[in-house]
Amino acid sequence: MKLLYLVADGMGGWPLNELGGKTTMEAAVTPNMDELARTGIVGCARTVPKGMAPGSDVANMSLLGFDPARYHTGRGPIEAAAQGLTLDPDDLVWRLNLVTVSKLNIDGYMRDYSSGHIATEVSRPVIEALQEKLGNDTYVFYPGVQYRHLLVQKGGALTDDAALFVNPPHDITDKSIKYDLRAFSRSTPLWDLVFEASDLLADRDINMSMANAIWPWGQGRPLILPDFRETFGLSGAVISAVDLIKGLGNASGMRVLDIEGATGLLETNYQGKVDAALDFLKDNDFAFIHLEGPDECGHGGNAADKVEAISRFDARVVAPLREALKGEDVAWIVTCDHFTPIAERTHTMDPVPFIVNGPGLKASGVASFSEKNAQSTGIALDKGYELLSFAMNKLEMRQ
Repeated sequence: MKLLYLVADGMGGWPLNELGGKTTMEAAVTPNMDELARTGIVGCARTVPKGMAPGSDVANMSLLGFDPARYHTGRGPIEAAAQGLTLDPDDLVWRLNLVTVSKLNIDGYMRDYSSGHIATEVSRPVIEALQEKLGNDTYVFYPGVQYRHLLVQKGGALTDDAALFVNPPHDITDKSIKYDLRAFSRSTPLWDLVFEASDLLADRDINMSMANAIWPWGQGRPLILPDFRETFGLSGAVISAVDLIKGLGNASGMRVLDIEGATGLLETNYQGKVDAALDFLKDNDFAFIHLEGPDECGHGGNAADKVEAISRFDARVVAPLREALKGEDVAWIVTCDHFTPIAERTHTMDPVPFIVNGPGLKASGVASFSEKNAQSTGIALDKGYELLSFAMNKLEMRQ
């Protein structure tokens, strides 16, 4: 049996007056997810353990079957795994955003966590210039994708910097940065690095983008995960535009399929993801297909775009996969990693709705796939990292 795990990042949300009291999931056109819900098991899973921040790193680690409370060390280390960086055990790995702030002082606020969704071809030379000018025996800059980069602090896990809390920049859009500057100020080298980087970003010969500051956050020691195939008995791959998913795949020994034109935005290479999954499944049995678009639209506070992103997920990912695999021995898990409500413009702790669909399952009896309908079934997994095992047990697949 082939198992497809389809994840629309940040798809869940709350009712909105502008949508007549519907959520973006309820307002979206989703006939394929609705049919899978009507004929499958529907419920809710708590992907973020209590006491942990509701980030995509924590939530997607849960979806892949690994307990974040046991294995999660930070956002940065996951993305370092995506790049295959060689790290020492005591290195501290920071996720590094290129951001736009109103001003870099206690009166400033976060204007844009992505610097206008800076393109990779623009951001890469900026990070390379920061490394050339500011990189040293302690700090090493590594370019990533778009606004998402890495800063490795050699031996930093042995310092007090490991315990600093800096808000994820997407959590504080249009909000004050003074609390985060206070966190940076507790580390003189980090404080100096942030302000020296800001000075360099003001140089138009180095940087022609909206970015005017770096934002180190999500730090931790290098990530170590169990082998996915040994744990679940499945030969699997991850398909995503974002490094955190690729990092989880690399760290657990899965194949990471890179898709040309996959952006993590509303406009992305949907067909490329579908084709890659189908090709991989010819000789393997598990594909984790992740779409970032709904989450980005949620962070942007744009309800219409988020409705469109969810509709496209259904029409351009779920529908063609179902059509291509019609009549084959296939099972499905469909879900999101966390909520990204339009009103909040960031992630929340709400348990996420899920579908498990496959041969021989007794349907939960819902009419469509939505947050409310998932809650109505009474099926609730308090440990979200058990969702994959729950599905495999229901489908009588070996582990």
